Amino acid sequence: MTIKISIDCMGGDHGPSVTVAAAISFLKREPNAELILVGFEDVIRAELKKHKAGDHPRVTVLHATEMVTMDDPVEIALRRKKDSSMRVAIQLVKDGQAQACVSAGNTGALMAISRYLLKTMQGVDRPAICSIFPNQKDGPTYMLDLGANVDCEPQHLHQFAIMGSALVSAMEGKPRPTIGLLNVGAEDIKGNDIVKATAELLRADSARGLLNFYGNVEGNDIFLGTTDIVVCDGFVGNVALKCAEGLGRFVKSVLTIEFKSSPLNMLGALIARGALKAITRRLNPSRYNGANLLGLRGLVFKSHGSADAYAYEWAIRRAYGAVQLDVLARISASMAELMPTPEAHSTSEHSSLITEQGEQKTA
Repeated sequence: MTIKISIDCMGGDHGPSVTVAAAISFLKREPNAELILVGFEDVIRAELKKHKAGDHPRVTVLHATEMVTMDDPVEIALRRKKDSSMRVAIQLVKDGQAQACVSAGNTGALMAISRYLLKTMQGVDRPAICSIFPNQKDGPTYMLDLGANVDCEPQHLHQFAIMGSALVSAMEGKPRPTIGLLNVGAEDIKGNDIVKATAELLRADSARGLLNFYGNVEGNDIFLGTTDIVVCDGFVGNVALKCAEGLGRFVKSVLTIEFKSSPLNMLGALIARGALKAITRRLNPSRYNGANLLGLRGLVFKSHGSADAYAYEWAIRRAYGAVQLDVLARISASMAELMPTPEAHSTSEHSSLITEQGEQKTA
């Protein structure tokens, strides 16, 4: 089966110099993939020529006259830039011409445009950003929300847990992935009222056999791999994500400096070269690039704005894998099963819809 993915080539800090290089590298790995490169056509075609892919049979270039910059306000991206590469790439998903979209652009704009064009699934009040962290079990820890929703209510965190469970079940082949609720302590008496209320909802689902709720987890559990999924609000999640990325790069920098500090250390580095490569591979944040905007009626993946070609290719790979495993249908089915009430359906259809004016309407 051929899988088509649209790429917002103008998004991110580096634009086509990274996105086009990543796209061509990805196509070499996946013979059943086709990519639609969206942006300034002359710039994209110039990059394709650099990679000797000007006439690539599985690449389509679609011109867009505008681009969303990293500091554009949401209302500008929605209201004024209706032919931006970001919007056109997402529109392709809505129209069924692409099965997923990847962008490294402005996160707020990407979420707003995606939500406006694709709308949310039934049972979902707010989409969430979900990505993976490495853990000591040499597997992924899925974590959400990572920045889409700074302030959350218990029902939002509950929905994040449902979506996360469906995602991990599809991506990792685990029918009952474990869910941890990020807290300041593992004890039930700890945490604020929102976390405590969320825990009650998750315990009720666990008792009915609908979710596999482990309980409260702390920050160190993310990297221990205590649970398959860690749920939190977007403020906490984004701070954790940036701290983890910064620490990974710091460790790599320190190792490089220290091993080059003396001839003896350099000899030690040569002897331990294999182990050092393995460490770098496991801790490299680029390998974990590509966050899923969960809860939308279409697949959209967010790459880091500063991603290089290697990291951006990982984001494309995650989008491709999500299409292959039919993640969208699985999450939709899980939401219908666990949030079946008419009230929940009504909320998902009418609550907090973003308009082209960049405003929110509540039911």
